[in-house]
Amino acid sequence: MGLKEQNLADGKNPGKVLRFILSGGGTGGHIYPAIAIANELKNRHPNAEFLFVGAKDRMEMEKVPQAGYRIEGLWITGLQRKLTLKNLMFPIKLISSLFKAGKIVSKFKPHAVIGTGGFASGPVLRVASGRGIPCVLQEQNSYAGITNRLLKDKVAKICVAYDGMEAFFPSDKIVKTGNPVRGDLVALGTGKEEALHFFGLNPDRPVLLVLGGSLGARRVNQLIAQKLDYFEDLGIQVIWQCGKIYFEEYKKFNSEHVKVLDFLNRMDLAYTAGDMIISRAGASSVSELCIVGKPVLFIPSPNVAEDHQTKNARALVNEDAAVMVKEKDLDGSFEQVFSEVLHSKEKQEQLGKNIKKLAMPYATASIVDEIEKLIG
Repeated sequence: MGLKEQNLADGKNPGKVLRFILSGGGTGGHIYPAIAIANELKNRHPNAEFLFVGAKDRMEMEKVPQAGYRIEGLWITGLQRKLTLKNLMFPIKLISSLFKAGKIVSKFKPHAVIGTGGFASGPVLRVASGRGIPCVLQEQNSYAGITNRLLKDKVAKICVAYDGMEAFFPSDKIVKTGNPVRGDLVALGTGKEEALHFFGLNPDRPVLLVLGGSLGARRVNQLIAQKLDYFEDLGIQVIWQCGKIYFEEYKKFNSEHVKVLDFLNRMDLAYTAGDMIISRAGASSVSELCIVGKPVLFIPSPNVAEDHQTKNARALVNEDAAVMVKEKDLDGSFEQVFSEVLHSKEKQEQLGKNIKKLAMPYATASIVDEIEKLIG
């Protein structure tokens, strides 16, 4: 149901207040899509009520209230890859979380429940689906997370960002919507001069944008520190987002041609300023970079579940929409791969054009369309 039709529906039934539970967390890749979906639902249904459910002591307990939403925490953690005391506690935590999820669902009485991945979403969607409440999953990655895989038979719809997700989910439930992205990127402008001025950069030099995520990426930071002389010899300027926990270590490299930042508050200007981008390959980053349409060199993190960042990056590399260097190959391959892109305008244009083809800028609206269909 579109916005116009929904306004008419609200006019016919002005007393009905919709209620939504959103659950997902542990990482920003699960939290920010959930917040984006809630914001879109709120735009369409200003009187709706929202409740987030996350895992106690994880970042969603801070980030969700900052976004203006109420959240309740479950005593739940993921399984560790080796035998630990935490794993022995998992059955007790799961039972406790299922019990609390049942109380939350009974009290809040949601019209729909949306899960964006992470272990906290498991108990909530398991309880809600068992009571006949419409449930939607949003899977960001090309390799589905374990919680979403376990819930696949319980939910009504599964919104995905990649082709080939039939390997994990029933094909009749899959809708390819893409991943939610920031609204300012959908409307990304062409004000290159403004962007360069904002960062204090020279308009006559190309700009490399380095993204390590909000917390930073240790191996990427080590690489950039080692290659600053190499970049200077090539006449390249660098916007280097090193992450909050690494800023004190790397701020000493700040200079006329190197801008070291802990966090980028104006991502739109950073993307506009960059001529080439080095990035991790988390699902949200990949979706944003498709919209930006610049040549990208991915350095996937190998320290994530199922090595899903490598799979995310490879999906683009296979479309000739990006290049990739694995962490273990950086010492031997980085300069060769980087220079091949840098010194070929044709390669840069090809990568930019191909990655732009994969963009799905209206993913959030498409996901909310699916939710509205389910609640009629």
